[in-house]
Parts: sequence; C-alpha cells; structure tokens
Amino acid sequence: MLDRYLFGSTGRISPEAPVPVVHVHETDDRPGGAANVAVNLASLGVTTRLVGVVGKDDAGDSLQSILTSRGIGCDFHRVEDRPTITKTRVQSRGQQLIRLDQENTAAMPGDAVVSVLQESIKGAAAVVLSDYGKGALADVAAMIATCREAGVPVLVDPKGENFEKYRGATLITPNQSEFEAIVGVCDSEEELVTRARTMLDDLDMEALLITRSEKGMLLLEAGLEPVFLRAQAREVFDVTGAGDTVIAVLAGVLASGQSLASAAALANIAAGLVVRKIGVATVTPGEISISLHQRGQGGRGLVGLDELKSMVAESRDRGERVIMTNGCFDVLHAGHVSYLEEAKSLGDRLIVAVNDDASVRRLKGDSRPVNELEDRLLVLAGLAAVDWVVPFTDDTPASLIATLLPDVLVKGGDYKPEDIAGARDVLESGGEVRVLAFRDGHSSSRIIDKLRD
Repeated sequence: MLDRYLFGSTGRISPEAPVPVVHVHETDDRPGGAANVAVNLASLGVTTRLVGVVGKDDAGDSLQSILTSRGIGCDFHRVEDRPTITKTRVQSRGQQLIRLDQENTAAMPGDAVVSVLQESIKGAAAVVLSDYGKGALADVAAMIATCREAGVPVLVDPKGENFEKYRGATLITPNQSEFEAIVGVCDSEEELVTRARTMLDDLDMEALLITRSEKGMLLLEAGLEPVFLRAQAREVFDVTGAGDTVIAVLAGVLASGQSLASAAALANIAAGLVVRKIGVATVTPGEISISLHQRGQGGRGLVGLDELKSMVAESRDRGERVIMTNGCFDVLHAGHVSYLEEAKSLGDRLIVAVNDDASVRRLKGDSRPVNELEDRLLVLAGLAAVDWVVPFTDDTPASLIATLLPDVLVKGGDYKPEDIAGARDVLESGGEVRVLAFRDGHSSSRIIDKLRD
C-alpha cells in the first residue's frame, strides 16, 4: 500500500459545501501495509525483500522507488486491472480531515504470488505474511506450506474471522479483538490463556502473540508457560502501523537466531516507541537500545561511530541536548563518577569518548593502561549517567568531536576552554564548552601508586 499525506493550512469554509478549504503545501508518500513491515525490518538493519501485488500505475512506481532507496528488494507482481492500494490523508493543523482510499479488494489467483515467494525464499531466515484482507493472500495456505517445506519460520499478521487458513504457521499476531472474534470474549487472563492454548493445538502452530493495546501483550509458546508483557508506551499519539512494527521486530530478532521470548520483549518495547510518533513510522536499533537502558536492561553502552551518529541525530530530533566528554578512564573511581554525573546534568544525553590502549600508552607510558579498552568501555557503559561510550584511536578526540558536534563539550581539570581538543568546532557550530572541576583526592595514578606500595 502507499500512504499519501497531503499537509496544508485551512482558514475558511468552501462556498460550495460546508467543508474546509485546504491549501496543500506539502505531499509525503510513505510505504504502508506490508511495505511498512518491510521498512521496519530495513530500519533494524535486516536484509529485506518484499513480495506483493501493485498496479501498473504511478503509485506503484512511487512505492517501488521509495522502497528501493531504502535498500529493500521488490519482487512485485504488477497487474492491469487493480490499482496500487493508496490511502490519501488530508491533514491540517495536526488533524486528519478526510481519508480517500483507492483499492480493489477482490480475491485474486494466488499462483503468481506463490511462485514469486518460492524464488524469493531461498536463503531467507524468516518470512512475514501481512494479511490486510485486500485479496493478495487468497492462497495463504500455499504460502505457509512453501515456507514449511523450505524450513523457514513463517509469521502471520492475520485478518478476518477464519484463522483456519493460517494452519501450520510458526506464529500469528492477532490483537485481542481479532482473537476474541474467533474464540469469544475472554473475561479473565486465565480464560485468555486457555483459549489461546486451544487455538495453538487446533491450528498446529508453535506460538501465538496477542497484542492487547494498553494491557501489553501475551506470548504463548507450545509447551511453555504464558508470558505477559506489560505495555511500554507512556504517551500514545498514533497507533497507525504499530502492528507492522511488532511483527517486523519479531521476525528480525528470530531471523538473527534469538529466542521467541527475546523477540517478543523487544517487539513490545518497539511498539511503545512507535505509537509516540505521528503516522506510519518505524523504530531504529538506537531507539530500542536507549529504551532498554532506561529500563535498567543495558542496551545503550558501546557503539560504533556510524550508529552513534544516527542515535545523536534521533536524539536531536526529539529536542534533546547532547553532552560529550572524553578521557582514558583507566581505573574508574568516585571522582570520575561525580564528574560524569555533573556532565550529564548539563543536558539529556551523555557521550563518553575513550582513548584506546595504544593512545593511553602514548600519553601515560608503557605501564598503562591497567585495564584494557574493552573493560574500560564496559564499566563506563554500566553507569547511570552515561548514554553512549565510543572509543577513539588518536591522541585527542578532536576529529570525533568535529564529526558529532555536541551541544556541550565538557572537560575536567584546569583547562582553558579554547585549549580543549575539539572546542573550536563546537563553538563555531553554536555549542558551548564547559570545564568542570575534578573531585579532590581522587586520581587513577594515586590509586595505582597505592596498590604498588
């Protein structure tokens, strides 16, 4: 599907009918439906191919162009007699005024799609079938059989009141309303679990994930205890596409070889993040990592430069203030902790750049560092004040600072701001440079000397 947004201003009522006149000033085309699942997967770094039906029209061309630009392979079956499904939303002043749908939902022969799937599945680690009831998955049973024959897990986002057609799937992800439309209203969590187990057995499936809106999720695997995951969202702006994010994260984590329980936990966190965004949206590994760390589950910590740049950009998009400092941090002590906590208090996110082992030796002599780089990074990543830890190889992090351009550059000691590595770039970009005092009586060298004595 193609989700097309028309944004504009409105200030008067049409003389032709009692409707607002919208002066459109921006048009935004976004992948929707199964295409949004593919975009969610690609955003997580998963190599993704999209199999589906589109029309021979401009909307189909636009959809393929957007997907290709995001690194998604498109195995489209193009047809003459049905348009690319397009949902056009007119929005003004943050409100949706009307939605216009172009679609033909008649069931179509599944042979063409199944044959494309049979070719595309080679080398795949997981398959997602997104059923929106638009006619393209008319032969979903044959698609599931194709996946089972290939030994590939198949996850289904179901639609309708006949789940029998999904028999043999690895997992399906109905919401509670869809589930209860099949099994009847469940008056308690115990009844929900009982009926879910019955469905698992009847449909020969390995697992069932029921999304429950503000109540979170229920994961039930054959032969295992039920897992209830509470909702993670504190603010809900738009639930559009949340189900796409859930099944994409499930598939991506399973494809990487992790357990279904781990996949469901991350999918639950991702769902809480995506509903805070307007319109069809995705989440990134960086956002999930931050959310994990905020819950005391690690996840921020050690990052590479490319991932860090992406996370800093996302942080700024949220209006957050980014702080950066650097050092060897060889033997971590209370003075370091106080210093880092003070640095973090100047903003929202703290980056700590750490000298690698070779640069520490150049700066402090052959007997240093006492702790290798990996150990130093892990200890820093465990501190509550620290959001991201990144190593650097030069004697100073000037190049790294010039790349990231934090809002505030912090250094401890008796430096003058203009003498701090990277200060000029930060100041020229509109940021500030702060010098903080180290806590008296604490130093790595003093601790090392005491140990030697």
